[in-house]
Amino acid sequence: RYLRPQLEISTKLHCLGTASETCKPKTDIVFLKVHKSASSTVMNILFRFGETHNLTFAFPIGGGNQLFYPRHFLASFVQGFSPSSPQRFNILCHHMRFLQPEVRKVVSSSAFYFSILRNPVELMESSFAYYKGAAAFAHVRSLEEFLSQPYHYYNPTDGDRHYARNLMSFDFGFNPDGEVSAERVQLMLKAIEASFDLLLISEYFDESMVLLKEMLCWDLDSVVSFPLNIRDSSTKSPLSDTVVEKIKDWNRLDWEIYTHFNRTFWERIDRDIGRERMQREVTALRERQGELARTCLQGMGSVAPKHIKDSSLKPLQHGSARILGYNLKQGLDKETERMCRRLVTPELQYSSALYKKQFAQKSPETQNVPSLGASYGCLDMLNWCLQPKMNIPQMNILPK
Repeated sequence: RYLRPQLEISTKLHCLGTASETCKPKTDIVFLKVHKSASSTVMNILFRFGETHNLTFAFPIGGGNQLFYPRHFLASFVQGFSPSSPQRFNILCHHMRFLQPEVRKVVSSSAFYFSILRNPVELMESSFAYYKGAAAFAHVRSLEEFLSQPYHYYNPTDGDRHYARNLMSFDFGFNPDGEVSAERVQLMLKAIEASFDLLLISEYFDESMVLLKEMLCWDLDSVVSFPLNIRDSSTKSPLSDTVVEKIKDWNRLDWEIYTHFNRTFWERIDRDIGRERMQREVTALRERQGELARTCLQGMGSVAPKHIKDSSLKPLQHGSARILGYNLKQGLDKETERMCRRLVTPELQYSSALYKKQFAQKSPETQNVPSLGASYGCLDMLNWCLQPKMNIPQMNILPK
């Protein structure tokens, strides 16, 4: 029913320390794909590694692109999961709302957990552009207008309200409308630290990939990437200092999470790698990315969607954002073309291809799913309403 993982990746890689120390590449991984935080690029890295090493993915039932988000994750959302079966999957990386007791049912007990965070100011500006159809944003012309009287537009009972407030907190499983007390913030931070082995920072993406490479004991090519699901700069709006402060205040839970883990990110680099070695590693990563761009890409960079020649490489266009993509060079040999195509294939297309490969003989299941209510709309192809349908038990106890 699915591809068997390789029992062992034979290559031993030098990892965190002297050249005499070796480590074994990690193949059991949980990635919490936080919205609008360079997570599509990280997902491409995981897709490529999993495909290269014949690993299994915990796909949504029927091959959707989210694990029935925005509900808290349940193991029953995963294609092939059975309570009576001990089967575990190597990589869990599709959008979900984190609930670790359920996650543990579908991955190895030794799985490596990580996620990536983004400055909440930039994240909210991006979320406003991508999710303009969300109830909180639908009737305002600008982010400034929304922030001038947010409770006039924001309803905590709307099914899509998380796109407008504390989106990272929501993805980690917390209540985005919870009180912002010092005690509650500390409990949230301790819960994240207890669940995750590593928190990356999207503003320092290259440094994040070096740190991830070291923690997973992967090689350089495994973490090299081209940015995916990125917006044309012409659709980005500059923010005044006043608006920046309003965003921080409105997203205070996210701000507390981000500032804490931004600090621990650099503390970890100082402790485990050092700034000088980090700079060397980042330089090597960027040089390799440049080599691959010269090998793979026409024009060396991303292009507007109307200029993408291969329709299979066109990313989903979303909200008021204009999502860029890539053109591959012509005349590449078969193996090089395959490598290059993997680097630039958008998330939806890559996920679909891997699902079909893993479940080659499995036809999608179609069942009924409970409604989230009239206020919840189809905001994008990655969203709940475009998932195949299934019966889902109600959760009685959810983390607040």
